[in-house]
Amino acid sequence: MDDKEKTVLITGATGFIGKRLTRLLLERGCRVRCLARGTAVAIPAGAEAVRGDMLDRASLLPLLKGIDTAFYLVHSMAGGRTGFERRDREAARNFTMAADRARVRRVIYLGGLGETGSQLSEHLRSRLEVAEILRSGAFATTFLRAAVIIGAGGASFELVRGLVERLPVMVTPRWVSTRCQPIAVDDVIAYLAGCLADERTAGGTYDIGGPDILTYRDMLERFARLTGKPLLIIPVPVLTPKLSSYWVGLFSPVPPSVSMPLIEGLANEVICRENVIRQLIPLQLISYDEAVRRALNEAAQ
Repeated sequence: MDDKEKTVLITGATGFIGKRLTRLLLERGCRVRCLARGTAVAIPAGAEAVRGDMLDRASLLPLLKGIDTAFYLVHSMAGGRTGFERRDREAARNFTMAADRARVRRVIYLGGLGETGSQLSEHLRSRLEVAEILRSGAFATTFLRAAVIIGAGGASFELVRGLVERLPVMVTPRWVSTRCQPIAVDDVIAYLAGCLADERTAGGTYDIGGPDILTYRDMLERFARLTGKPLLIIPVPVLTPKLSSYWVGLFSPVPPSVSMPLIEGLANEVICRENVIRQLIPLQLISYDEAVRRALNEAAQ
């Protein structure tokens, strides 16, 4: 059977990544089924919309029928800070059991980039736990690990934009010196679609990042320069990531249930430790500055 005759499921199809991926796969002629919790949700023309709840295993069984490959793009932070790890764990287990019963062949999961160990933030630890649960299934799991994703509407982009626009002077903790490897959302979508097309990626784990390795201070200062905003950053050693997450919540348009776990994770360095994906799916990677320009243009429209 030709790949375009197989049905692909996208969970989180209405989210920041899911809606972009849906559009690209439809443009490539794929048969796409979109999972959404609500009924009055905008799904791109040409896609099949199905209603289901990742926390309700019974609702997943019928919508997985006939699925060859599923993209797992959901997380529970938007549902509230308390208990998001438990909800993510339950959702992943429900999906894995339902996918096994439906004989799904492949799952492609977008999770977080970061080292293992006890010092990880709750958010990064949860992303790794979801990967392990998916790997326990009978299907082949492709795990893409990304750090900061730059794109209009994405939590990381909106967090940076909100701080730069509203705080010309920032008193920050030491996490401003932590290194990260941001990646443009267009490159993330290209990697996801590329994994679907390339069977060599089935069952593999790959770090994905852009061409620039920056500190968070670099990212904030470059963003300010690109937008013409004044910015003075004053690092202090006594302000922990957890404490800083509270004042960030006051000045960011991103809901605290999402922004606070992200900020607490900034103490963890998130850079690619291997670049195998670049040989399998060669891309002309987009720089951080260009990714910000594209996001600003999209937001303006």
